[in-house]
Amino acid sequence: MFGHFSHTTCLISKLFLTCLYCVVGVCCRDFSISLPQNFQALSGSCVIIKCRFEIEEKHDINLVPESAATGLWLKDGDKTNEHLVFHSTDHKSNHFNGKITGNLLEKNCTTVFYNVSSKHTGRYYFRIESGGLKYVYTVNTSTINTLPPNPQCSCMWSRSSLRCSAETLCSSPPPTLTWSSTPRIPLSESSRLEELISDLNFTATHRQHRVTFTCTITYQLQDENKTAQDNITLHVQYSPKNTSVSVLPSSSVLEGRSVTLTCSSDANPAVLNYTWSRESEGQMEQLQTGHTLTFDRIDLKHRGWYHCTAQNQHGTQNSSVMLDIQCEYYITANLTLSHSLQCKVNYKMNSLRSSITLHQSLTHTSTLQCASNNTHGTASQRIYVTPQVSSTFYRH
Repeated sequence: MFGHFSHTTCLISKLFLTCLYCVVGVCCRDFSISLPQNFQALSGSCVIIKCRFEIEEKHDINLVPESAATGLWLKDGDKTNEHLVFHSTDHKSNHFNGKITGNLLEKNCTTVFYNVSSKHTGRYYFRIESGGLKYVYTVNTSTINTLPPNPQCSCMWSRSSLRCSAETLCSSPPPTLTWSSTPRIPLSESSRLEELISDLNFTATHRQHRVTFTCTITYQLQDENKTAQDNITLHVQYSPKNTSVSVLPSSSVLEGRSVTLTCSSDANPAVLNYTWSRESEGQMEQLQTGHTLTFDRIDLKHRGWYHCTAQNQHGTQNSSVMLDIQCEYYITANLTLSHSLQCKVNYKMNSLRSSITLHQSLTHTSTLQCASNNTHGTASQRIYVTPQVSSTFYRH
């Protein structure tokens, strides 16, 4: 009974040690491979398949320099005699032009295919041959698509920058990223070609609102250049800009006419409200809101400075205009008992005064005419002067 127990204990101990031995990866290592599942390859360029593989421990003795390890690639199937398209040491005319750049003895199967075309599109299997080691990795495969990719353009606001990125693929010389804009504005960009990322840096203002930025990637191939584009249109929010007041028919208007003042401004979001005010004896008099201010019949009392304030949630901006009221006029004249003649011009805002002294005989009769004019018309008055010692004519 005691002996049987000892035998069982030994078996359990051996089993435990064996499992522990496998856990640390000495005897539990299996065939496996690591490579990207999908590739974008540009026709006329090259493609790099980054690849690493693992083998069972018992085959380590085969993966030695003396065995002259060979790497093979099969396409759209795992049968070597039917689907072989690349052999690292046996280059045939019907095979793809390429090279294994990795060290197979270090289990690095990284491969580059040159002059990629549509015939390269498909699913790829890697096969390792070295001495007695011959194995096709069918669990993980890589698919190549020979379609030109579009760059990815993303807007990142960091006071402010646009970032354009694209896949580097495989081309010599390396591809370039360039920026353009519609409408055209000066651009300052920085590029990191090793990552194929281009940053466009600027401070966003209302001038960039609705500007379309285009990123273009150019691949310089053997036979031709290939390009792809992506674009983004910016929408920038800003306070009112370029606020102005227009007057119809004009800011210099004839008394009695209709006048309309219109306020306009550029803002995003749009202006929430327009507020009108007027300077009155050094104080600002609030009038009304709305983008127009209308006087059906203008009067001299309406003369002065008018201010419009445009406002949205980001701020305000003002604009002013001087409203000048002009008028037609008429003349009245009369001869006073003091023998002085006055000529008065009515509704003239800036007065004008002159005088004439007449020396004439007692028997002479004079006929005088007072006349005045401005841009709106002419007025005159004729006066007959009775002979006296002297007469003085005044004109205001």
